[in-house]
Amino acid sequence: MRKIKVIIMGAAGRDFHNFNVYFRNNDTYEVVAFTAAQIPNITGRKYPPELAGPNYPNGIPIYPEEQLPELVKKFDVDQVILAYSDLPHEEVMHKASLVLATGADFRLMGPKATMLKSKVPVIAICAVRTGSGKSPTTRRVVDILKEKGIKFVVIRHPMPYGDLVKQACQRFATYEDLDRYECTIEEREEYEPLIDRGVVVYAGVDYEKILREAEKEADLIIWDGGNNDFPFYKPDLLIVVADPHRAGHEVGAYPGETNARMADVLIINKVETAPPENIEKVRRNLERINPNAIVIDAAMPLFVDKPEMIRGKRVLAVEDGPTVTHGHMPFGAGYLAARKYGAKEIVDPRPYAVGSIKEVYEEYTHLGPVLPAMGYGKEQIKELEETINRAECDLVVTGTPIDIRRIIDVNKPVLRARYELQEIGKPDLRDVIEEFLEKVGL
Repeated sequence: MRKIKVIIMGAAGRDFHNFNVYFRNNDTYEVVAFTAAQIPNITGRKYPPELAGPNYPNGIPIYPEEQLPELVKKFDVDQVILAYSDLPHEEVMHKASLVLATGADFRLMGPKATMLKSKVPVIAICAVRTGSGKSPTTRRVVDILKEKGIKFVVIRHPMPYGDLVKQACQRFATYEDLDRYECTIEEREEYEPLIDRGVVVYAGVDYEKILREAEKEADLIIWDGGNNDFPFYKPDLLIVVADPHRAGHEVGAYPGETNARMADVLIINKVETAPPENIEKVRRNLERINPNAIVIDAAMPLFVDKPEMIRGKRVLAVEDGPTVTHGHMPFGAGYLAARKYGAKEIVDPRPYAVGSIKEVYEEYTHLGPVLPAMGYGKEQIKELEETINRAECDLVVTGTPIDIRRIIDVNKPVLRARYELQEIGKPDLRDVIEEFLEKVGL
């Protein structure tokens, strides 16, 4: 019997997971290729045979998504699986239409087919869009659990942009681990703030192997989601963050709306800075699609080291990369801090951008006068460094969760701007988590 031929559209994360849990040992299907989007420098590789399993002794090639129609024809493909996140609903249907026009089926895979079950309770933190405040929410949950004396680890949504075999199952407990695994800036942005809190973080490619390793040292697991994807593990408590600065995205983005509909707890974040009409729009949308969820309002106050240094200065604002690129935010914490504390000028980075950094502005035309902290590999990190050092400014204000001076040499003073989550009113996350811990016997 002829196997069903499949291409998986991805971005080096959800695509590999769906393959591992559903297709790897499934003799009904043959995955002939992955395609890649969103993330630079991940095409032209192979999903290696060491991870692909005995059905794929030569591994599986990864092509640019732009080649999808010709790949469907070349391999006589029956199904194309969309397996990445943070897409407007309209864009999902454009991709579906492109695939259907080739004659192949277009498919989305849901939680039942892709979620793994943990032996210990799982709290998952996800979002309706990248940049909603998911990471500060994770840090808030971490702080509450630490106060309670709970033995837990964090498992982070994948970002395997290097050697996939070496990255199959990674454990991060120290800064040296970040160097050992040659982490990108994007990985460091997620891991460093947790390591600062003494928290062990797991990540990688093979999320069943990761889960079984994590279960050996934890009584509870926190799933720290990526983009606006839904969890890889079946959650016992699902917390989802919405962003009223992008009102409507909670019902207009894939798969963020899925998260919003599944959530046990919905956080309407950034209420101190978002327009009131946007907050109410988000609230109405969430009540309509998930009336049984607990809704918590929250703020994300800005914390800046030595804010007095900003006044009267020409400032270059460096922002969290995914938030201001495929997250479609025009600016972030760096820009807001510069404005709030009296910068004389916010310097436009575009004239100073080099290499792939310059290409980012060509692809993401919504960007304001900010520099995304792109660093998906050594070459791009060097281009980021060169762009910063070429910029004619007095001061760099970074809105990324990491201290970029650990990985690049900056020829100007650097200030860090950071967000932390603060709930408003009752119930708050402490109430929710205390009730949950009692329910699961921890």
